[in-house]
Amino acid sequence: MERVYLFTRFERLWHWAQAVLIIGMLVTGFEIHGTYKWLGFAQAHKVHTTIVWAFIALWVFAIFWHLTTGEWRQYIPTMKNIDKVVRFYAVGIFRGDPHPFQPTRARKHNPMQAQTYLGVTVVVTPLLWISGLAYLFYNELSAAGWGIQLGAIALVHTIGAFLMLAFLIGHIYLGTTGHTPTAHFKAMVSGWDEAH
Repeated sequence: MERVYLFTRFERLWHWAQAVLIIGMLVTGFEIHGTYKWLGFAQAHKVHTTIVWAFIALWVFAIFWHLTTGEWRQYIPTMKNIDKVVRFYAVGIFRGDPHPFQPTRARKHNPMQAQTYLGVTVVVTPLLWISGLAYLFYNELSAAGWGIQLGAIALVHTIGAFLMLAFLIGHIYLGTTGHTPTAHFKAMVSGWDEAH
């Protein structure tokens, strides 16, 4: 087994900060939606809005970091060996087969991960941001003559929230599929992964 330093301090900070902010937005967002009552609508809305601005600030900084370091290349999707990775997660993982992809500093994400992260980045996140900002500034948009229905905005935002929740659940589950159930989590804490 060889140890590989995969995740820089910033990547780990960005990952865990995103996780906390996304969970916070989901918890407060579903309360705003009326799914349950914990903080109350007004407080949940205030907390949700604060978390949203923190999330946007984090993303602006992360985009700058990815562009200046060249790490944006990690998210370029590839079809190379995608069939092997899909077969591994569908069948091989249950038979104890070795993972067909070994992460390196140059290519941290397997083809399925890269495509998923790209999809979340270019589809789910913008869907949430655009609908969320339209929701937040609905009165201003209406006053400016934009004929957007509040119900349609809420529906799109809720769909985005469920997509993000599905991603989060899948992400946590797949985090347990390393050579030990905690290996991937440890790598995201320390930065070091063990190549097999």
